[in-house]
Amino acid sequence: MKRLIDNVNSRYVEAANRLLPDRKRGRIIAFVESYDDVAFWRLLLDEFENDSWYFQIMLPDKGGLTKGKKSALRSCIEHRNLGKYMIACVDSDYDWLLQGATNASKEILSNPYVIQTYTYAIENYQCYSGSLHNICVQCTLNDRRIVDFEAFMEMYSIAVYPLFVWNIWFYRKRLHNLFSMQDLNVDIRLKTVDIKHPQNAIIATSDRVRRKINSLAASHPDAIAEVEAISKELSGLGVREKETYLYLQGHHLVENVILKLLTPVCTRLRQERESDIRRYAVHDQQYRNEISAYQHSQMGIMEALRKNTHYRECELYEKMREDMRRFLSMLPERGGEQQQDSKDLQPADNHKEG
Repeated sequence: MKRLIDNVNSRYVEAANRLLPDRKRGRIIAFVESYDDVAFWRLLLDEFENDSWYFQIMLPDKGGLTKGKKSALRSCIEHRNLGKYMIACVDSDYDWLLQGATNASKEILSNPYVIQTYTYAIENYQCYSGSLHNICVQCTLNDRRIVDFEAFMEMYSIAVYPLFVWNIWFYRKRLHNLFSMQDLNVDIRLKTVDIKHPQNAIIATSDRVRRKINSLAASHPDAIAEVEAISKELSGLGVREKETYLYLQGHHLVENVILKLLTPVCTRLRQERESDIRRYAVHDQQYRNEISAYQHSQMGIMEALRKNTHYRECELYEKMREDMRRFLSMLPERGGEQQQDSKDLQPADNHKEG
């Protein structure tokens, strides 16, 4: 049995907006992929609410807990529900980088009512290198910098970029079963990070990448020129080698790169802070009180990442803002559409007085 929500589309919301008084703000429904995405997209949409319009974030499938862009697009795009008053906000995955090589990529690129992240997922924004020091401060209440996170992530990105481009080639050719994203993740993961010599982790990863590229080039020699062409094309799109981490699979980036980097850093910073408390405590009771208060004030790394909002200076986030501005430019002025509709409803006066 069909539910009422199944019949809701952009035209339905438009009709509902017309029933509102001019002084009331019109509603635009924004579908997101899962509960985890609501806070991220709310931060962006807040910037574009005004006296005329507000956004209501919803999950596309209210009948279940299905997650993912495919579910969102199936219930919204395939049923032609999207429009000026109903948009979909989705992770780009590889779709932006594939540049129309798949049907999903074509839909993402061509539909003005789909707002995409450009990064692989929202997790990539939450791992923005310029915000990682703030993450450590929240987790440890210690502001000392012992690793240059931005330099580390830049070096890591440059090291994995060549193999990342090969992976894009396989996906564009629809041969990802030969070299999948999971295969890529195995080769580019960080095993351990020594915070005294963090460059060693980059060197080890670079060696694995080099061996894998040699293997792929040997088994697919005709692809070498095409891979080089894709690299130039990605550069034209604004993809920078030093920011490759923004386009890697989000969950892999968190679990196999960022946590491997931040965990030993936060451990060291916590130890330093606890040593300070021990050093300055006048007596044992004061030490126990202070150490207990400190431990209760800490935040876990995953929680800090989820709550991170210090990524809005990222250039890709500005591309999302540009898409939102373009979308809003298609909307009519509130009040104007009601006046026009009233004129359309007036009977034509075909009888002129003589």
